[in-house]
Amino acid sequence: MVTKRDFYDVLGIEKNASEDDVKKAFRRLAFQYHPDKNPEPGAEDKFKEINEAYEILSDSDKRAAYDRYGHAGVEMGGRGFEGTDPFAGFGDIFDAFFGGATRTRQTQTRGRDLRYDLSVSFEEAVFGSEKEIEVSRVSTCSACRGSGSQPGSQPAKCANCNGSGETRRVHQSLFGHFVNVVTCERCHGEGRIVTDPCKHCKGAGQERIKSKVAIDIPAGVDEGAQIRLSGYGDAGHRGGPAGNLYIVMSVKPHEFFQRRGNDILYTVVLNFAQAALGDELEVPTLDGPTKLKIESGTQTGKRHVLKGTGVPHLNQNGRGDQIVTVFVETPEQLTEQQKKLLKQFAETLGTPSEDHHDKGKGFFDKLKDALG
Repeated sequence: MVTKRDFYDVLGIEKNASEDDVKKAFRRLAFQYHPDKNPEPGAEDKFKEINEAYEILSDSDKRAAYDRYGHAGVEMGGRGFEGTDPFAGFGDIFDAFFGGATRTRQTQTRGRDLRYDLSVSFEEAVFGSEKEIEVSRVSTCSACRGSGSQPGSQPAKCANCNGSGETRRVHQSLFGHFVNVVTCERCHGEGRIVTDPCKHCKGAGQERIKSKVAIDIPAGVDEGAQIRLSGYGDAGHRGGPAGNLYIVMSVKPHEFFQRRGNDILYTVVLNFAQAALGDELEVPTLDGPTKLKIESGTQTGKRHVLKGTGVPHLNQNGRGDQIVTVFVETPEQLTEQQKKLLKQFAETLGTPSEDHHDKGKGFFDKLKDALG
């Protein structure tokens, strides 16, 4: 016959220990010897012994009987403990390992976020603008205000869970009975049943509406930029907050401008004579046309920077630049007169070796002479 150890020794406490001392000792030892935590041989038997000791010493009546008669005072011929609650003690085991009984009761949930793709012109993205859009979203029912019941009626308490929104399920395991608290299948955690559904939303408590929303587009936004409008998404469930609305920007290409960060890129095309002799041109900018001086001898790829005429910095002061790049265009078709003039000009250039020794005139001086 196996002699049981003293329950006070099992928990490592004195006989005058308080209820709080008993609970603390149990939690510490249960955590140490739980089979899921301790794979060592004998841990499972030790865990059972700890649970049995706690079940007696945590109950004032059973503890008094044990203090007076020992193990005989709480044992009834192997039939267990008289009047024992099959769930006693296990709540503390759950507290020690899982933070309480497993609960899946539904709570307030946040509404779904929405996305709206907005296309704007190049200028609207650069300088900013105001837009009004129409968004389809889920809103709280305007008739029942989200209750799901016809106005004037009230939902009934769920008989399945007695209004708690959850039910208890008992499972038998190696260590005894375990209680799992789950969401009520009938009321889905609401604790109430709609007996007279709202005619407007058919008991859903929500409806789909179309809302007009004003959008303030800041200066300097670019392709793919997002604007967040908090609370403009779908309505939440069970009183939860609404989701957000995200405006995703799409910028239409410009006829001749390109954007690189906060800089504007523009290419000016020159003919052979303009590049060689120089010129003064009028080039477009986002602020209107401006004068640009082309120096003689300008080559393809020459860049001119127009300071402060680019894209405004987003949510900051200052602007980028406009960069004007020169492209010298070679004519593909010439008239007979143009060919004759170019041939005369070519003759003035001489051969490469002759040109090398001719230091009297430069290339552009000869070109000016040939073109008069």
